[in-house]
Amino acid sequence: MDLKPTPSQAAFREEVRAFIRDRLPEDIRNRLRRGHPPRKEDTVAWHRILNERGWVAPHWPTEYSGAGLGIEERLILLDEMARAAAPMPLGFNIAMLGPVLLRYGTEEQKRFFLPKLANLDLWFCQGFSEPNAGSDLASLRTRAVRDGDHYVVDGQKIWTTSAHHADWIFALVRTEQSARKQDGISFLLIDMKSPGVSIRPIVSIDAQHHLNEVFFDQVRVPVTQLVGEEGRGWDCAKFLLSSERATIANVGLCWERLDYARELAANIYNGAARLLDDPKLQMELAALGAEIRALELTNWRFLLNPDIARGTPGFASVLKLKGSELIQELSALLARLSGLGGLERRPAEGDASLHPYAATASRYFFHRATTIFGGSSEVQKDILAKTLLG
Repeated sequence: MDLKPTPSQAAFREEVRAFIRDRLPEDIRNRLRRGHPPRKEDTVAWHRILNERGWVAPHWPTEYSGAGLGIEERLILLDEMARAAAPMPLGFNIAMLGPVLLRYGTEEQKRFFLPKLANLDLWFCQGFSEPNAGSDLASLRTRAVRDGDHYVVDGQKIWTTSAHHADWIFALVRTEQSARKQDGISFLLIDMKSPGVSIRPIVSIDAQHHLNEVFFDQVRVPVTQLVGEEGRGWDCAKFLLSSERATIANVGLCWERLDYARELAANIYNGAARLLDDPKLQMELAALGAEIRALELTNWRFLLNPDIARGTPGFASVLKLKGSELIQELSALLARLSGLGGLERRPAEGDASLHPYAATASRYFFHRATTIFGGSSEVQKDILAKTLLG
């Protein structure tokens, strides 16, 4: 397979770079370049700038707020945004729920939700994980009982990223008991302002509030907010996870973190010598660059080969596994380069947050979770064993 960019792809990449250079607010770029996560207002602002161009969901059809572009253009957009330290489009809206609605949603659901997802008028979170279920997603216990034109939902979700920011949640719920645990699950869209929904924060090892527990106590959800068929939500979940993992290698972020490591090393001195001139560090940087390039080529092969892209689980697991490990290695490298300065506690906002070491420790700890979320490394290795070894 020829992975060399076509002239049109090269021209599109230059167009994207110019757009980001002209439109990305400098204060947002500076914060993210130094490792801080985007604030909610950062993500909303950039989402709407991209949406003006149709680029927040470039792979969606034009009639649903997309640009009708191919996977190559989508990958170029995501890559250039990551390399420029721009906020990523909200994955729950764009990479997860949007494709599910396009495939399984009613026309009314598409017309109502998709424009709001693209413009971030509605912020969705994902209600999949539950206590005591671990990575066994099909063991969920949250129940939805049909009562006329509504479902009544009771249960709990956990590790729910950005639930405290979200307007709505898409959730897997059990609508019937079946011999096969993947059956009897339904996919619901739930307004977070509904009576009976409550949120409890979880402060993670990076001392930040990203995660939450979400509780449902007799929450009434209109039947019109069911996506797909009742009891067939597992089909939606599998499709969503395959869509998520298609871009989960995080190649652009890896390149951006490697560039930042070089930038830091060029400005840190050991006596009179720059750290960047140390031969051992140069070898480490070169080795990481080679691994990122290999991951990048593998990602392109996965996305451009229709046979592989049609659901070969082992290939997606390779991308997830290697991408997670690389971002952890890069975070560890940045922590080492920062030394004791990276361990200092600094305010999350204001001029002090622009210090090059301000977020080093918290991002190192945050990225420890990359081998857990989106499917743990252990699960990915199980999939590879079954797929490649039979």
